[in-house]
Amino acid sequence: IGENQAEEALLWWKEEFGDDLYVEIMRHGQEDEDRANEVLISLSRKHNIKMVATNNTYYVHKEDANAHDILLCVKDGEKQATPIGRGRGYRYGLPNQEYYYKSATEMKILFKDLPEVILNISEVLDKIEPFELARDVLLPKFDIPEQFLDAQDEHDNEKRGENAYLRHLTYEGAKIRYGEITPEIEERLDFELETIRKTGYPGYFLITWDFIKAARDMDVAVGPGRGSAAGSVVAYCLWITNVDPIHYDLLFERFLNPDRVSMPDIDIDFDDENRYKVMDYVIEKYGASQVAQIITYGTMAAKSSIRDTARALDLPLNEADHIAKLIPDFSKLKKIFALEDNEVRSKFRGEDADMVEELRGIAAGSDLAAETLRQARILEGSVRNTGVHACGVIITPAPLTNFVPVATAKNSDLYVTQFDNEVVESAGLLKMDFLGLKTLSQIKDTVAIIKERHHIDLDIESIPLDDAKTYELFQEGKTVGIFQYESAGMQKYMRDLKPTQFADLIAMNALYRPGPLEYIPDFIDRKHGVKEISYDLDGMEEYLSETYGITVYQEQVMLLSQKLANFSKGEADVLRKAMGKKQMATLQKMKPKFLDNGESNGHDREILFQVFH
Repeated sequence: IGENQAEEALLWWKEEFGDDLYVEIMRHGQEDEDRANEVLISLSRKHNIKMVATNNTYYVHKEDANAHDILLCVKDGEKQATPIGRGRGYRYGLPNQEYYYKSATEMKILFKDLPEVILNISEVLDKIEPFELARDVLLPKFDIPEQFLDAQDEHDNEKRGENAYLRHLTYEGAKIRYGEITPEIEERLDFELETIRKTGYPGYFLITWDFIKAARDMDVAVGPGRGSAAGSVVAYCLWITNVDPIHYDLLFERFLNPDRVSMPDIDIDFDDENRYKVMDYVIEKYGASQVAQIITYGTMAAKSSIRDTARALDLPLNEADHIAKLIPDFSKLKKIFALEDNEVRSKFRGEDADMVEELRGIAAGSDLAAETLRQARILEGSVRNTGVHACGVIITPAPLTNFVPVATAKNSDLYVTQFDNEVVESAGLLKMDFLGLKTLSQIKDTVAIIKERHHIDLDIESIPLDDAKTYELFQEGKTVGIFQYESAGMQKYMRDLKPTQFADLIAMNALYRPGPLEYIPDFIDRKHGVKEISYDLDGMEEYLSETYGITVYQEQVMLLSQKLANFSKGEADVLRKAMGKKQMATLQKMKPKFLDNGESNGHDREILFQVFH
């Protein structure tokens, strides 16, 4: 009966696909597979359907078969000593070690009696169409009021209507934010709106504006804005962010560079207790078939690969724990075992070097601990499990399955993409980050408690930034519970600095990290007049005065490159990025222009050289 059903199915497929149907023949040395192959070969010849040879590949090298078997045990929580089979007392596993990536020679030998199955592979390859995953971003359609619609958009796929509506909302918001729209504000707004128009992202701003407005209407606490999006005046006028970029000299080019088009990225904080309301709104608006969360792939780090392998091989827990603790933090087994014996002491210091040498000594043995280490080294970096991205959400213009493979996840009611975060963006899918922030919930609860106990209505977004008593707390280092300011080191610097303005707090937050940390004593001395505030060039005072002559922010680098050396806004952003990521080739390429243009503007070339470095 089985062969008759198989033949019926094969004939149906042949009718559907014609010459594009091939019968797959595999030879892994299994008896059941050999029996199936006899029938497949017979049917393909009977009905004149070509055959192709393949080999299931679950690991690259034959010697990795044991490591792969351990990985299967880790997945199912089994011991490798449990026999392979079905039913109680057995576990899943492959029947032999033939599931590796075989060479062309090996495949030819394996199918020497059927040479046509090898030759037909090239025929299949010739039929494969090249496929490029990367594409322009796919934005869902945003419904705009009828008076802003432009009939021409339907014919040429332009976005005149969306741009017109965005301009309207922005200028209406600007009237409320600024009262009087000065020529400076108008110039900035027009520059940003024109850049958004050129890059084709008005829909992105409208979608974001819409669900943030909905969040506020539902009494969900929304963060003031984070990252480069805080540099957009358009975002500020739409209440997407709540920080005035003009007041704080924040630059739009960091967010959306007019010379280097890339997808804008706005991270939005919501209070963690009500984040679900915003998610529900987006699902309701665009449809559950068009909204998904993003999958994450968890890989085995050095220590977890040892512990997982040890469980599968039944190495005693105390031994496994001891071996895992011999790995210095953030170290990888591959790097540790790639070192020569005489290199260990130069790469690791003190106790870490002792631990690495003991680890290498264990691996050189022949007992179960050594075998555990050998297999763990192979498994390190393997995908161990999947999860769901904490805040990333995908919104597509049509059903998700038109654009991305999806899956279900046990801890999500939504579909999840099978592409992870990085691939999702390169595939042109709109990704929004909905961050649930506990701090916002705490602030919201605090405001509610103050109203109940003291009958005072506090607007947290209108808290004054010049309150003397608040600064006294910072000056005394009483900053426990204040994000970024509660460490012992920061408390010490707060007592030394004695901040008196919000700019002092911003600067210290930027300086208190590896690298800029060394400038903090100088910053404090200049504030208190112990050291003179000086500028390398007179033109630098405009942008460095609030940080006492010290370059603290990347925005200052961008503004100075424009003022001193006539860099365009886009070039200034490229310079900023190259400095932040230490892209030496880009910096060397931009250096002559900075020196030449600066000198043409009347600045001393030697001093310009020092400023650049």
